[in-house]
Amino acid sequence: MASPPHPLDLEPFVPTVLSHPAVPLAIGLALGSRVVSGRLLLAGVVASVLPDLDVIGFRLGIGYAHELGHRGFSHALPVALLVGAVAALFAGPLRSRRLTAFLFIALACASHGLLDMLTNGGLGVALAWPLSEQRFFFPVQVIEASPLSLHRFFGPAGLKVLKSEWLWVWLPAAALGLGLFIGRMAHRRLAGSTR
Repeated sequence: MASPPHPLDLEPFVPTVLSHPAVPLAIGLALGSRVVSGRLLLAGVVASVLPDLDVIGFRLGIGYAHELGHRGFSHALPVALLVGAVAALFAGPLRSRRLTAFLFIALACASHGLLDMLTNGGLGVALAWPLSEQRFFFPVQVIEASPLSLHRFFGPAGLKVLKSEWLWVWLPAAALGLGLFIGRMAHRRLAGSTR
C-alpha cells in the first residue's frame, strides 16, 4: 500500500520566495539609499519572506489550518508590527532612523500576508491573529498559488506561477517603485526651487 503524500506536496504555497521581496525592493530602491540603507533594504527582503518559516510546522506535525500552521499567526498584521518594532531597536546597525526602520520592516513583513490573500489557493491568511483565527482572502484572487513541492514547481505548474507573479506582483511593484521615485524627484525639485 502506498504511503499518503507528504503535506508539502499537497498544499499551495504563496507567491514564491522569489516574489515576496518585490515590495520592499521596489519601495526601498525608489526611496533611495538616504532613506533606506542597503542594510535596511536587505532586512526588508528578509522580513518579506520571514512569515513562510511557518512551513517548518508541516515537519513538526502542525496542520495547515492550525493557528501555528501555514499562513497562520506568522502572517498576521500584529506580528508584522512586532517585527517592525524589533527592527526599530536595531536601527543603528541597520543605518536607519528608528521610525524608518519600523515602518519599512513592518510594511515588508505585512506585504507577505497581503500578497498571499491575492492567491487562488490555500485556506486564506490569519491576518487579525491573535484577535481572530479567521482566515481571509481578498475578493479578487489573481495570483496563481505555487505548489510547495519542488518537483511540481519545476514543471508546467511552476511556469504558470511565475507568469502570474510577473503580472500581478513584479509589474505592480515596479509601477509603485517608479511612482515613488518620480514623486521623490518632483519633491526634490520643488524643494530646490523654493530656496
